[in-house]
Amino acid sequence: MIDDRSSRSESALDDSFERYLQDKGKGRGGDGGNYRRNAARELERFAEWAAGDRGDNDWTGIVPEDVDREPTFDDLDERVFREYARHLGGDRGLKQNTVQTYYRYISAWCGWCVNEGYLEAHYAQRASAMAPLPADDGRKPGDQQAWTSEQRHALTRHVDERVRDAVETYTQLPEDTDPLDKQRARYTALKVARDRALVFVLAYTAVRVGELLRDPNDPRRRGVRWEDLSLDDGSMDVYRKKQQWDAASLPDPVISPLRSYHQLMDPPTERWPVFPTFDQRTLAELVREELADRGEPPEAITERRDEYARDLLLALDEDIRPPSITTDGARSILQRLSEAAEIDIDHPKHDYLAPHGGRRGMGEVLVRAFGYTVAARYLDNSEEMVRERYSHIEAGELGDVATEALEEIDSLT
Repeated sequence: MIDDRSSRSESALDDSFERYLQDKGKGRGGDGGNYRRNAARELERFAEWAAGDRGDNDWTGIVPEDVDREPTFDDLDERVFREYARHLGGDRGLKQNTVQTYYRYISAWCGWCVNEGYLEAHYAQRASAMAPLPADDGRKPGDQQAWTSEQRHALTRHVDERVRDAVETYTQLPEDTDPLDKQRARYTALKVARDRALVFVLAYTAVRVGELLRDPNDPRRRGVRWEDLSLDDGSMDVYRKKQQWDAASLPDPVISPLRSYHQLMDPPTERWPVFPTFDQRTLAELVREELADRGEPPEAITERRDEYARDLLLALDEDIRPPSITTDGARSILQRLSEAAEIDIDHPKHDYLAPHGGRRGMGEVLVRAFGYTVAARYLDNSEEMVRERYSHIEAGELGDVATEALEEIDSLT
């Protein structure tokens, strides 16, 4: 055991990275998850810095100048982590909480290395190592974007109007309309109906966008499918942040947009994603590959695609299931819709209604209407966390109580 620890202490730092990332990753083989991706990025930066490849021009790394080798675990001590904390907090334009986050990735790896025998002590957690880290920037939960009632109504009203116009155009086409023109009208109606359904789900369910859509870094998060929805019961199965499937509520405002969208799409199976990508390049490649796998020659595939105005419509007819949009795709949709709806947004970070703002907006509504306990159940959070994130509401209510008390006292004097 002692020999094993000694051998590992002489290893290069990056010898441990893959094992660590597998332990922290998600899915089969530990090769998925946002944490794994972000941790990998920060570990690579730390390794480059330790080798002298990052930082100031006069920084030569943590290996003595007269030694020609890569940094090993024998080179690490609390002074190294102190210097790295100072490096992160240097004049690079990083916010205080960002510096704290980056350091936590390295600190977590350091703790893992202790357990695995690479290091003798958790140097990164020592007070002297963490001393250069900046204090928290004081940002309060209430400073995070939350859709207001006015913004929610403006956005949902806008997408309602788009769907009404597109469906009316499609359903009222003359019988002698060219088939490709009919397909284009249906495609437009489908796209705006998908966008409306997404907006309503984000606005009223308080489901995390990462639980709703596809995450390329986590194979378990493939986006909700129609089979996951029960519109009659008003529920939806989602893969929660706590790494298990759970039922989320679908309140009344969400049911009608989903039901009419499902009727318009008429998916060939309920295994289709509720929010499929409409990216033409992705769909074209998917259709070509699937038809080729089914034995269609290239000429026949080209002819088949020419019969459709969009590959999505061919995919529907042939049951070629597309992937769900990603969380980044949802942000792009909301950016476009926020601009088109001309919604007034005053926020230091976002110039559009971001997906998480819908969840936080519903949290505001629920806390004010029903209190923290009910809101915590709906938001799939602990009551303690909800109280912390929406502490500004309680502070405001206590301020109202204080004002009322002062007015009562003044009236008696």
